[in-house]
Amino acid sequence: MRERPGGPLRAAVVGTGLIGGSILVRLHEAGVDVAGWDPDEATRAEGRRRGIAFPDELVEAVRDRDLVFLGGPLPTLPEALVTVAAHTPEGCVVTDVGSTKGGLAAFAVERGLTGRFVPGHPMAGTERFGLTAAVPALFEGAAWVLCPAPEGINAFRLLAGLVVDVFAARVVPMSPSVHDAVVALSSHVPHLLAGSLAGAVARSDVRDAVLGLAAGSFRDGTRIAGTPAKRTADMLFHNREQVVRQLDRVRAFLDELSAALARDDLDALVEGYRQARDLRTALLDRDLHASRREFPTSGDHADELAYLLALGEAGGHLTGCRVGPGTVAYTGHLPASADPA
Repeated sequence: MRERPGGPLRAAVVGTGLIGGSILVRLHEAGVDVAGWDPDEATRAEGRRRGIAFPDELVEAVRDRDLVFLGGPLPTLPEALVTVAAHTPEGCVVTDVGSTKGGLAAFAVERGLTGRFVPGHPMAGTERFGLTAAVPALFEGAAWVLCPAPEGINAFRLLAGLVVDVFAARVVPMSPSVHDAVVALSSHVPHLLAGSLAGAVARSDVRDAVLGLAAGSFRDGTRIAGTPAKRTADMLFHNREQVVRQLDRVRAFLDELSAALARDDLDALVEGYRQARDLRTALLDRDLHASRREFPTSGDHADELAYLLALGEAGGHLTGCRVGPGTVAYTGHLPASADPA
């Protein structure tokens, strides 16, 4: 999916930190005509050193492009969306890589941009940051959320094909609200827990002794506490309603474990950890089955949209999206326990 009906795809990436930079470098390696832009002059210089077009002005980077990825800090995305939409052709598809979707999706609705803007979130990353930390293979096998809307279904199809073909990622279609609820538990609360554990040790009078004994469990449990503090805080703040709600679930389970310890209830403690272990096992060994679904490319797209959203909400994903004469074909994968939509 490196071409559009009018010819080879021309792309741009605005904001080239770890995620945006990894997208940029992967597109460049794949032979896509891609330009980058970043507000940091040193980052633009690094991009040029790598042989990638990096104009000094954002407008120059996105002009006449067919597809633009928006990176950068969450608070900057609404303004970036408006700017890019104003300086690109009407048919230019725009997506973002932010870790929350509800706010920006609602902003796009207010601005009448849902026909060309597809909220996105590649679920990959490291504690490192910046273009120098970019990893072209970062998204291979990773989940990449895309939020389809009826008026933007063509834009979704273009992106879904590109994400699978160029980035080798799994496309997870979701509504913005479901996405924000899910990532609160799968990503944002883990950042709170990692920060809480590391912060508690930082304030402890046995801090140095803990560091001396720290092994895999502590290192793994606090790894994401190494993420830049402002980036983590922005992520939590922009999804604060769902984070607080889902944190209550975690707190309730933790309280059960704590209460079992306090009352010397070994059986309850074992049962709690059995449930936790079963979930961890399910994460590492999910049984999914593949199926193919076709839909007409014209019409109201209600059935297509219902299929896509049900697939993502059921824990499934796409590994194929092919648009042919009059039809679009999806290769979907669903957990064995889920009924296909």
